[in-house]
Amino acid sequence: MNKKTATFEEALERLEEIVTQLESGDCPLEESMKLYEEGVALSGLCNKKLEKARQKIVTLQQAEEEADGQDE
Repeated sequence: MNKKTATFEEALERLEEIVTQLESGDCPLEESMKLYEEGVALSGLCNKKLEKARQKIVTLQQAEEEADGQDE
């Protein structure tokens, strides 16, 4: 998965897979470290996408409030 073009849902699904693998305890240390590093990157990606969505919602709500205020 290309982290730059991954959707939020794809990144979250991969993150859940990584958590499952790490929790199983079956991975060698080196593989666990690579998975952990990938997980941290995916977590950051998900947080950025959520923040962008939150900002868009706030912008839309403000625009709606301004439009409602002009109608009165």
